[in-house]
Amino acid sequence: MPRVEIYTKFHCPYCSRAKALLQAKGVVFEDYDITMGGEKRTEMLDRAPGRTTVPQIFIGGTHVGGCDDLMALEAAGKLDPMLAAA
Repeated sequence: MPRVEIYTKFHCPYCSRAKALLQAKGVVFEDYDITMGGEKRTEMLDRAPGRTTVPQIFIGGTHVGGCDDLMALEAAGKLDPMLAAA
């Protein structure tokens, strides 16, 4: 399974929804809490240019976008193949 990373903030409903979907699929992911800003927020901004909202999700180093983007991949049947890719 490829590395899955998600940048989140405390009490973000979109973050919770995205994490719930990944957890339901049994995905182990790295959760970077950027509530207080800092180094990880800067990293997110560098990795996802023009995106300032959370969550920002990366699968295998590829930026897939936010919660709505993740849900759209799931609805289109494209999320499972991304998660299965080595």
